[in-house]
Amino acid sequence: MFRTLTSVLLLALLAASPLAGAAIPAFALRDGVPSLAPLLEPVTPAVVNISVISRSPEENNPLARDPFFRQFFGLRSPEPQLSAGSGVIVNAKSGQVVTNHHVIKDATQVFVVLKDNRRFQAKVIGSDAATDVALLSIPPDGLTEAKLGDSDALRVGDFVLAIGNPFGIGQTVTSGIVSALGRSGLLPEGYEDFIQTDASINPGNSGGALINMKGELVGINTAILGPTGGNVGIGFAVPVNIVRYVMAQLLRFGEVKRGWLGIGTQDLTPDLAKSLGVQSRMGAVIAQVQPDSPAAAAGLREGDVVVEAGGRPIRGSADLHNRLGLTSIGDTLEFRVARGPEERRVKVRIAEVPTPAGGVVENIPQLAGASIANAERAAGGAKVPVILVTKVQAGSAAYRIGLRAGDLIIGANNRRVGTIVELGAALRGGGRMTLNLLRGDFQLTITVR
Repeated sequence: MFRTLTSVLLLALLAASPLAGAAIPAFALRDGVPSLAPLLEPVTPAVVNISVISRSPEENNPLARDPFFRQFFGLRSPEPQLSAGSGVIVNAKSGQVVTNHHVIKDATQVFVVLKDNRRFQAKVIGSDAATDVALLSIPPDGLTEAKLGDSDALRVGDFVLAIGNPFGIGQTVTSGIVSALGRSGLLPEGYEDFIQTDASINPGNSGGALINMKGELVGINTAILGPTGGNVGIGFAVPVNIVRYVMAQLLRFGEVKRGWLGIGTQDLTPDLAKSLGVQSRMGAVIAQVQPDSPAAAAGLREGDVVVEAGGRPIRGSADLHNRLGLTSIGDTLEFRVARGPEERRVKVRIAEVPTPAGGVVENIPQLAGASIANAERAAGGAKVPVILVTKVQAGSAAYRIGLRAGDLIIGANNRRVGTIVELGAALRGGGRMTLNLLRGDFQLTITVR
């Protein structure tokens, strides 16, 4: 009780102080006491609960689907799985709802429940595993949308509020600050630039809103870091500026189409900086430039250090990876490059990923919904066999695990594969499997269940 009264008194004194604008946000007074309620009331109707019905793992087993074998082996009939998450209405006129990819990735049905308890079945417009963002559509019937803010304007120490549906208990608001910016390393296949916050985020908060003290959406809550899977004061949100880009791509194509530059990079280290003769201590070193690529056409060379891209500083290879992954095909990106002791500006045009020469298109059972073909790609002046994903049916099992047309499969279950026959042998045995892919300029790993 003493601690609560002290906190309220402190907030009241700070709000009354002439330095309050610099110290904390201006809290509205409710019955003479500082309160966030006036800020939250216009925003909370835009945050929704999401219920997902998905297939059980047994449904992928043909024996479990056959009544005779179920009876003979004593197998139970496959039952659908239920899960819950959160979402944010971002366009009331069109009924567009943003959530996380991992919330709806295995869904057969998705339902959106509003704060006023109205319930709609949602349509999945598209989903992007690499940023963990998905876009849904519901009937635009008396909806409230969240105002989008500018996540690039966030600073460590800014106050933020998280709104979501933790543990499926109903809409909940928690408070905290921005603990860090630019976090990465959470998604093995991701384009990551996470906002870290100590606002309580728990299972079920995924897809919910992170808002600033203007009531603007600055992030979509996506992940928790903790030994028990619950809140320990370290949560992560996808910045809303990334969400904007992904939404535009999903609305236009139903997926995110990422381009190709034709480079391989690594982080700049003090030893590398010394050997390359550059003054910068941060950046991404170009370790490889593919022939006949946009990078080669722009004059980039091995040993160049990219220190800025599109007006934003590049701290390392992951930064450049994110920047390229969020640049549309056909766009021009200006690099500031250190070449020895000198710096120069280079404009590069992001191109479509070139399609290797392929053979006969085939299907593989473990990747239902994807068509693949034996192909070759140029690497180091030689032709290397790869497996080209020629087509992926939207909503299929292959699509849900994150496989996309244009991907090159180069490995499976930690084994190098170059042909469909080798891929089939590597995937034999079922269970949890991994695929190693090339997508544009980057390698990534996805899990096949």
